[in-house]
Amino acid sequence: MTTATEPAAHAPAWVRDIAPYVPGKPIEELARELDLDPAGIVKLASNENPRGPSPKALAAIGSAAAELTRYPDGNGYALRVALAARLGVPPEAIVLGNGSNDVLEMVTQAFLTPGDEAVYAQHAFAVYPLATHARGAKGVEVPAKRYGHDLPAMRAAITPRTRVLFVANPNNPTGTWIPGAEVEAFVAAVPREVAVVLDEAYDEYLAPADRSRAIGWIGRYPNLVVCRTFSKAYGLAALRVGYGVMDPALADLLNRVRQPFNVNSLAQAAAIAALGDTAYAEESARINREGMRQLDAGLATLRVESIPSHGNFVLVRVGDASRVYDVLLREGVIVRPVAGYGLPEWLRVTVGLPAENERFLAALALALGR
Repeated sequence: MTTATEPAAHAPAWVRDIAPYVPGKPIEELARELDLDPAGIVKLASNENPRGPSPKALAAIGSAAAELTRYPDGNGYALRVALAARLGVPPEAIVLGNGSNDVLEMVTQAFLTPGDEAVYAQHAFAVYPLATHARGAKGVEVPAKRYGHDLPAMRAAITPRTRVLFVANPNNPTGTWIPGAEVEAFVAAVPREVAVVLDEAYDEYLAPADRSRAIGWIGRYPNLVVCRTFSKAYGLAALRVGYGVMDPALADLLNRVRQPFNVNSLAQAAAIAALGDTAYAEESARINREGMRQLDAGLATLRVESIPSHGNFVLVRVGDASRVYDVLLREGVIVRPVAGYGLPEWLRVTVGLPAENERFLAALALALGR
């Protein structure tokens, strides 16, 4: 029984009011619940790379494992130097995170206090409101425009209390994307006292001509933070390694709140190797494009509405999403419900390998009776 003297009763109201983040269902959990063979389950719920990691990353993990008794380099020197060389920025402009989520959290920890505001779009990544509310700050959700960001409305939502503004490009879970020229015009219009966070977790899946050039804008916009990850196209989701690029003065602030040793040694070694394996990342993008075409064609045959996506996932409208999701689970196919994003009729589906995509389409046809 909870009593008023227990610590939980005295936690800040803004913490007690947070709805915990619900990740995609693990394969092992579904196997236990429905007594299914894990080897026969297809997971298309968490926007993971279906290929498996780069062989070079696996080799780097093997070498680094010999030093498991040592703490990792808390400054991530070698990884930051490798990223700096690739991105054309000084190492001191890079902050490493335990996944890019960690960098998003650091931004809110560095800049938000109770009563401050953070602006983000409707149907945007759930971590933005979670991280905002964890600081006791107010989240300002701007209605979406065609399921994506309405940048003029987001600019208009800025008040003297606004300290952070989040833009996901491409956006998760809707897959919408904003051309770079529009994004830069928006960043230029935001007051310099507001930190603008561009979350580019899926940038590597864009066509080369569309990929972001935002890191090159940081010299003009010192309030800009660009976040990226090794979890998607680089295939290292289990290791949790991401990074933010920003003006060194902002990086210094984030490093003050960053947890010591937040990126482990295996993750650092694998990320350096993955960064050097450009062929792996480009092949991942190519496989994703082919898989997206496969899903688009199958969804059109089934007469299922979807939102054109620029990520490695697609949002599909199925009506009674809870029922369809349950049928898919019983068929051994895990996708992601997005009712928590204000999209109760939709499911998000990660692009898998060809056979996985076929499994999903067949299971969806069964669920819809088509």
